[in-house]
Amino acid sequence: MTEPIRSRKNERLRWAARVVRDRRFRRREGVWAAEGVRLAEEVAGSGLPVRLWLLEEGWGAEPGRNRRLLEAVTERGDPVVRVARGLLREAADTQTPQGVAVVFQAPRWAPEDLLARSGPLVVLDRLQDPGNLGTLARTAEATGAAGLVLVPGSADPGNPKALRASAGSLLRLPALTVPDAAGFLKAAGIQALATVPQGGAAPDELDLAGRFALLLGQEGGGLAPDLAGSAALRVTLPMEGRVESLNVAAAAAMILYEAQRQRRKALSPISRSAPWPRSRP
Repeated sequence: MTEPIRSRKNERLRWAARVVRDRRFRRREGVWAAEGVRLAEEVAGSGLPVRLWLLEEGWGAEPGRNRRLLEAVTERGDPVVRVARGLLREAADTQTPQGVAVVFQAPRWAPEDLLARSGPLVVLDRLQDPGNLGTLARTAEATGAAGLVLVPGSADPGNPKALRASAGSLLRLPALTVPDAAGFLKAAGIQALATVPQGGAAPDELDLAGRFALLLGQEGGGLAPDLAGSAALRVTLPMEGRVESLNVAAAAAMILYEAQRQRRKALSPISRSAPWPRSRP
């Protein structure tokens, strides 16, 4: 490795910093950036091409997890630069980076990647908070969802906060921006289930064992009227006490885990093609 970078004006350091902070630049370059040992390990094991590793001076010298990751990075033969202590903050999204950051090729997904997978689709309508996006991705992967459909105006999956909140799920789970989500679902023959604050059925009153798309609106504003109007069914979470609403990621988790429970229970295949109200005795 070459002499550690010691200037904030270093070209490679400034390039990595721009990847971290500039969504348009990430899209133009086709790259994302991640920091910290956990995400760095995920990137190293993902098979995604790496453009640059940034390692703090002295990082990986001691035996243990960091040393193992350093050995894996060295074995890959990726471009690596050392950075003087304290300078890694220039290309980090946190105040106390863990000594390792990586810039890598962003995952590339196509509609076929979503449709080829089983499980529900999760449609995010202009979701603004990257932390919520990452948490939703993590929950979607854990519950066997097929992937995320993002309406234009939603948070960027490559946002460092989204990547951290996803704990690596956004490296594996298809997340695709679709200009016309309602048209996309109609063309694919997938019925939509809209989340609404009141008037919908409870999750356990619906047959969620089949293929469907869960529509989630932006924080505070909910679903756009045209997208909500395209839904065949509506779901509302029963709540007690004085609680009026839940965080969108928490609400999605409850519905997706109910869908996973029903799939595991293997409901009758008669209505598995789409969600449908279940009859009551």
